[in-house]
Amino acid sequence: MDRREAVRNMAFLMGGAISVTTMGALFESCNRPATDKAGSLLTFSADQQAMITEIADMIIPTTDTPGAKAAGVGPFITMMMSECYPDKAQKVFMDGLADVDTRAKALFSKGFMDLSTDQRSAVLKAIAEKTAALKAEDKKKDEADKPKEVAGTRGAKKKGKSYFFQIIRELTLLGYFTSEIGATKALVYLPVPGKYEGSIDLKPGQKAWAM
Repeated sequence: MDRREAVRNMAFLMGGAISVTTMGALFESCNRPATDKAGSLLTFSADQQAMITEIADMIIPTTDTPGAKAAGVGPFITMMMSECYPDKAQKVFMDGLADVDTRAKALFSKGFMDLSTDQRSAVLKAIAEKTAALKAEDKKKDEADKPKEVAGTRGAKKKGKSYFFQIIRELTLLGYFTSEIGATKALVYLPVPGKYEGSIDLKPGQKAWAM
């Protein structure tokens, strides 16, 4: 199984924890020819790459197991964003990345990379709370618009709305748990599995199984 297949399988297992935007990007990119692309090729500056790496490491920090930075999640995120996501989601991501620095300066008069761990956590918490509020507001608007659906459009598939923090969180989880470190250190990895058992009880405190 290659990395692309592992990412798709992990996204499938995470189910409702993955947004429509990310699921669409993953499944479309995994099924399209390698010469095809979802959106415009993005390039990230060294400063942007460093910020993405630090944000990912705030989401999955080093504890008793290595964190996102050690697992190389930052480069994974930029690769996925550049090669798999459509233009609209790419713009949301880049605008959101710039907003991280703007919020850091508004709260602490310094750029995100110059903040302490606690200050960075405060910035990301504010962004996460804003994202939750925006999602709730958009959900209300969608529900209010349902009675206005015209004949022939009911049941039509709607594209999910993109949110920066949701995208970077999802890609952090996907990148980490499909990396060698995530699969062997944070999860229980069995390189040569035996017979298939569809339901196995986990012991108290036992880690989940890797793909």
